[in-house]
Amino acid sequence: MESSFIQFGLIILVVLGVSVIMKFLKQPLIIGYIISGILVGPLFLNLIQGGEMISIFSEMGIAFLLFIVGLHLSPKIIKEVGKISLVTGIGQILFTSVVGYFLGMLLGFPPITSIYIAIALTFSSTIIILKLLSDKDSLEKLYGKISIGFLIVQDLVAIIALIVVSSLAGGGAEAGEVLISTLVKGIVIIGILIPISHYILPRFSDFFAKSQELLFVFAISWGLGLSLLFLYAGFSLEVGALIAGVMLSMSPYSFEISSKLKPLRDFFLISFFIILGSQMIFTNISALVVPTIVFSLLVVFGNPLIVIVLMGFFGYSKKTGFMSGLTVAQIGEFSLIFIALGMKAGHVSQEILSFVTLISLITIFGCTYLIMYSEKVFEKLSKVLTIFEKKKIKEKGLPKKKYDYILLGYNRIGFSVIRAFSKITKNFLVIDYNPQIVKELKEEGIDAIYGDVDDSELLEDLGLCKAAVIVSTIPEKETNQLIMDVLKRNKANPITILTSRQISDALELYDSGADYVILPHFLGGEYVSKIIEDSKDLRKNYEKEKRKELKILKERLKRGHQHPEVEKDKK
Repeated sequence: MESSFIQFGLIILVVLGVSVIMKFLKQPLIIGYIISGILVGPLFLNLIQGGEMISIFSEMGIAFLLFIVGLHLSPKIIKEVGKISLVTGIGQILFTSVVGYFLGMLLGFPPITSIYIAIALTFSSTIIILKLLSDKDSLEKLYGKISIGFLIVQDLVAIIALIVVSSLAGGGAEAGEVLISTLVKGIVIIGILIPISHYILPRFSDFFAKSQELLFVFAISWGLGLSLLFLYAGFSLEVGALIAGVMLSMSPYSFEISSKLKPLRDFFLISFFIILGSQMIFTNISALVVPTIVFSLLVVFGNPLIVIVLMGFFGYSKKTGFMSGLTVAQIGEFSLIFIALGMKAGHVSQEILSFVTLISLITIFGCTYLIMYSEKVFEKLSKVLTIFEKKKIKEKGLPKKKYDYILLGYNRIGFSVIRAFSKITKNFLVIDYNPQIVKELKEEGIDAIYGDVDDSELLEDLGLCKAAVIVSTIPEKETNQLIMDVLKRNKANPITILTSRQISDALELYDSGADYVILPHFLGGEYVSKIIEDSKDLRKNYEKEKRKELKILKERLKRGHQHPEVEKDKK
């Protein structure tokens, strides 16, 4: 026992050292964990001898990861991801799996191995992409929302893949019968759990939520309990953990539970990546050099390409398609878990797991840099990417008349701005880079065109300089600075109202000539203080404000507006 703790302590020290280096180099920590596994494995330090504790921690990490993924996959999720995310997600999965399978066969892999590799290449890392998008402050951008949507679609497909693999564990001639039998058991269990999660679980969760510690213990008990139940039914622990999370996702406390379990997940998940790294041993590495390069190129260039093509077909700009495409230019934790389960089921060898892990390392590394420098990469490729845009949208969209009021970007703020415009004049124009929003606004009789405000040529063609008032709800400083530059270049002086998230950016925009800069996070406080000053302690005045606000909120809800979700563990 003592030697196990010493062994584990030394491994954690190695992980810490490598993680610090990764942080310094601005690389995802997942790469550091796998490299740590290589270092502590038999190739170098050989610290994992027996490694029973690490293996248990590894399984716990996967279970907690899938449990938390399940917590965010409520049954209404398909509706929430939107049509474009659903189509793009499924399209990318079909493209990558079909091309990946034929490439596998051409490179000499057996059919079953080719199938596993092809499916593994379709799943991107939700964890890494969410972190990179968050770091770039892009979660609320159009491409960020679409990317999160098709990552959710990938997660749903991954669930099905994991269920099928765990059902086929053992293989043999009776594999088909085993699969049917196991799926029937699973359907029966889920059929029992659905009414429990709807009618009984909410009462339990309300009771446990009175104490943070009780809620924490209840969540772990629920997750592990259902994992064991599904294991008994013939599935894997991982599938049980996923289903447990989905069942609990309907609870109002799902985000609270998720934030509490994340530190536990992160700790145990480190062990999974360490195990992966330590098992990266190739008996014939020279034979895998060409396949590694070919499959890595498919993921880094093929996956983004199909996303760009599909999004261009549906009318999205080349920039939105390109930025969204970069988020699928790597394979992550679900790919590795899928192959690990395939190895456990006896369908693929240890070498294939190491091979896919190597592809994961290469693609994560490449994707990270592509996303970090996406603006510069886009500038270089902009002309080439034009072939994927629907030209007729741009040509048909340009306004033929002069507008007094122009709104750049329809979103939560834009909704209120349009209401104000409508009270003043009918002569206003909305520009947005979401084709669906443009279509909906036109159906309401509002003049709207599709366009990317980052395009200086478009700003010139819009007649921006002839407007009396311009309102930009886009919070990026660079975009707003571009607007001001175009106005200055044309010696135009309309009233300009811009948006910013940072005080420093707002001050710079004021220096550039902006008439007013909206800081959304501060506006709420200003508005409430005005209500208090006007209403004082007269309840009837607050009731009047309440009725007005309820009407607006119901209208926003009907349009699908939601306030950004903020989880407690986010800084």
